[in-house]
Amino acid sequence: MTPQNFLPITPHLPNGLATVEHDIARACEDARRDRQSVTLIAVSKTFDADAITPVIAAGQRVFGENRVQEAKAKWPGLMSAYPGIALHLIGPLQSNKAREAVALFDAVHSVDRPSICEALAKEIDSQKRRPELFVQLNTGEEPQKAGVAPGDADAFIAACREKYGLSITGLMCIPPVNEAPAPHFALTAKIAARNGLTKLSMGMSADFAIAIAFGATHVRIGSAIFGTR
Repeated sequence: MTPQNFLPITPHLPNGLATVEHDIARACEDARRDRQSVTLIAVSKTFDADAITPVIAAGQRVFGENRVQEAKAKWPGLMSAYPGIALHLIGPLQSNKAREAVALFDAVHSVDRPSICEALAKEIDSQKRRPELFVQLNTGEEPQKAGVAPGDADAFIAACREKYGLSITGLMCIPPVNEAPAPHFALTAKIAARNGLTKLSMGMSADFAIAIAFGATHVRIGSAIFGTR
């Protein structure tokens, strides 16, 4: 069963989740988009099962984690107790963790180099399990940040498809913290469109409304739901 993209806003939702749901709905209305076109990824990295359980109990079923090992330690039990959870890897992936990532995650948002493509292709073929794959862009071309430079994106996406046989779902970006996010979201959407990609993972707690205006299909929100880390 595919998790639904949104939750009905009721008094039973935890305060942070209720606020985020309200704000996503408002952003979709302002952008003249259907609320169902935006998937909320509740970013649960660093939070333990006790913090996550109330959010699951409220009906949220799509969660994001940054590290394979952290997710492996806490999510199998939660997924056994609560059916229908979709888990997204939104942090960097090391090649030696590809086997565990393919086994555990329903989506990987950080495809960004040939070694990862090769490792994922091998494990997808071996396990016969196909998580959604997002190519991560480094739209600000920041040297300390992972991701494919915009000028290399078309060739990299083509290589993913043609050389490695990967089915790419969409693009992910994280704008530089000291720059307006809108140009980065617009650039990501433009690259996606010309490569026939329909899904855009962009927007976090501080800028998801802007991301929705530029076509985000997945927003990654942590602190606004769970509180500060």
